[in-house]
Amino acid sequence: MYQKWQYWNNRARKWLWAVVVIGLVAAVPVISDRLQTERTSKSVEFVFDYRDLTDAASYQARPQDYLNEQLDKLKEAGVTSMALFESTLSDLEKARRMVTYNEKDISRMTGQPVPGNQNFTYVQFMNKESADAYTPMIKETFGSLGIAVNPWGYDGQSGLVIETSPEDASLKPMQPDPMAMAMLRSKGFIIMPRMTDSLPYNQQLVESTLANFEKNGVKRILFEGESVKGFHDDADLNSLSAFAELLNKHGIGVAAIEGLKAPQLGFNKLAYLLDYNVVRLHSLSEADSSLDVQTIADRFVLATKDRNIRIIYLNTVPTRSVAEAKVKDSVDNLVHSLADPGNAVQRIENNGFTIGQAEPFHVSDSSMQRYFKLVAVAGAVALIAIMISYFLPALTLAAFILGLIGCAGLYVLNSSLMEQALALAVAISGPTVATVLAVRKITALHDQKPEPSTGSRLGKTVLLYVQTSILSLAAVPFVIALLNNISYSLVLNQFRGVSLLHFVPIFLVAVYLLFYRGISLQTEVPKLLRMPITVWMVGALVILAAAGYYYLSRTGNAGSVSSYEMAFRTFMENTFGVRPRTKEFLMAHPLFIVGAFAAIKYRKAIYVMIIAVIGQLSMVDTFAHIHSPVLISLVRGLLGLGMGLIFGIIAAGVWRLLEGAWTRWSPRLRKL
Repeated sequence: MYQKWQYWNNRARKWLWAVVVIGLVAAVPVISDRLQTERTSKSVEFVFDYRDLTDAASYQARPQDYLNEQLDKLKEAGVTSMALFESTLSDLEKARRMVTYNEKDISRMTGQPVPGNQNFTYVQFMNKESADAYTPMIKETFGSLGIAVNPWGYDGQSGLVIETSPEDASLKPMQPDPMAMAMLRSKGFIIMPRMTDSLPYNQQLVESTLANFEKNGVKRILFEGESVKGFHDDADLNSLSAFAELLNKHGIGVAAIEGLKAPQLGFNKLAYLLDYNVVRLHSLSEADSSLDVQTIADRFVLATKDRNIRIIYLNTVPTRSVAEAKVKDSVDNLVHSLADPGNAVQRIENNGFTIGQAEPFHVSDSSMQRYFKLVAVAGAVALIAIMISYFLPALTLAAFILGLIGCAGLYVLNSSLMEQALALAVAISGPTVATVLAVRKITALHDQKPEPSTGSRLGKTVLLYVQTSILSLAAVPFVIALLNNISYSLVLNQFRGVSLLHFVPIFLVAVYLLFYRGISLQTEVPKLLRMPITVWMVGALVILAAAGYYYLSRTGNAGSVSSYEMAFRTFMENTFGVRPRTKEFLMAHPLFIVGAFAAIKYRKAIYVMIIAVIGQLSMVDTFAHIHSPVLISLVRGLLGLGMGLIFGIIAAGVWRLLEGAWTRWSPRLRKL
């Protein structure tokens, strides 16, 4: 019975490869849908924080003149939109739309004593235009909170008395400044409001606000704070669904801020209810707005090209310059980044984008996609089973059958979790299987007689390098097909397990090299356990652990780089248009070539493959960054392979020279 089971497991590997090929063919239409989706959003929007601009203007001798001058500069440089925050009484006072008073102020003005049990807020408008613009807005906001607002006036100027303390009144957010909105629209700017979730959700007030936004051409809003509008009241009022319904009614989408420490609460649910009318946004902080002009421009170009960013958000901050004895801001620096000499706008347009109002991706989802995905799932499970077969041959068939059953069950419980788990497993399997097969091929070449010539060794090495890379990349179509959902492109959902992808193939290749090359586990494992531990072994283990920690710390988006490496990356990006991964073309790929070249002759050189597998898994990891366009990832991988081949051949040549020198001089050295 056992022998029969072994027989079927051995035969299974052949037809599992057939299932893999069928799965790859099925993944092609899904990849085509992904490519069509990525071609649909080609407009980049530059948004400036209007509050920052008014803060900077407030330090100037003539604030309004300065504000108008900077707005014109920004418009000419390519800024298309202005972000308007919800107004507070403090904001409107700073903009000189009104003046607010407390009870003590009123007492001094009127000569009347301060009331003993009254602490109201008094608003005096600067002119009739301000009174007409802000009175309805103030009454609507405070009235919705149950706070009385009554007419008031002093010295011939109209105003309001708000029956709450000045401290409380100043915290209440209202609609964005209507006069500022009208002025900005007259200058040709698109308005992008910023909304908070600080007040209790009020459907009538939100309806009024969004209707006003639609009237003013608003197509997208941006949330301020840790949550989206309606999140805190959703459990009681189902407010997220109500808010989404109003957004859809008025044709307004939302923006997702890149790189937040934690996603804004409720954003994913709201995005789903909006049918993913979402655009990714990259924010340049106040501190970074003073960076070198070229650095800022490079950041904008890279964000739009490599990460599906379609909104660039600009900030500035006034600072005191002791050296120049004046208050400065970074507006001019940003203008130079967008225009000459940074030329970010022109470079973005050269990449095939237009500057204007950002639009969401229009998802291409063919009617057959779900069936193609189903076949791709079977292909992915087959590749995973093949990987298992090289370590536990008796479990080949069981791994495939149980894998299919497990995928079906997990899909019912949590389809997203199933897709992510399977994508991770197949991403690990591709490079592992490819490198294991490379090891087997190198071992076979080493055992060949007679020993191949140098030219033959190099030719076989290059062919093996190409074959291994193609086989590693076979995992990519499965990853793309499994994660072909707009939520991944918008980074509302993410590929999980990056650290495992960067570690498990290395571990498995090491295990295979140590225990699966004609070595008996029953003999070698006890021998390994009985081996005495020396100081050298402990030192080597510490060094290996430190190297592993550094390697894993550099994986993912959170890894930090030095200024020198950043300069090198920028150079590569500007030279090739797409930056190949340094660890691929400068380390792992050349190591694969020189390691295979040497191992065909010297058996122990095969252990270099433990490090060389990093290049194979890194190529797959590139495509696991779903927010990067497929074609950009493909070019990045091919550039890495091509440059790695060049450096690898050079390294093999150097190895051959050293090998020849050793062959010639080692006998003479032994005689000395």
